[in-house]
Amino acid sequence: MLPELPPLPALTRAECDLVDSYLAAVDLLGRINPSRATDTYGALRAAQALVGGAAALRDALTLMHERGETGMCPATLSRALRVLDGERRTGRLAVSPEQPS
Repeated sequence: MLPELPPLPALTRAECDLVDSYLAAVDLLGRINPSRATDTYGALRAAQALVGGAAALRDALTLMHERGETGMCPATLSRALRVLDGERRTGRLAVSPEQPS
């Protein structure tokens, strides 16, 4: 049985798009990370997809700005990222630990 996850905090549609787009870009960057990637083709495909991911991220932020959402609430957005496994996902961006030779 899976553990029950805490509920997502209340977010605007644009904030949801921002969080989703950010995590999608993080996942792609994790696949490109040279200290963790295992093949060039997979990293290449992730890099190609990152262009679209960056555009989605830009679009979410543009929408927020156009709607007058001039500030972000880091505490609320951080909670949303944690619920969506953001800590593990962003951890793949770090350089992998040194392996003994």
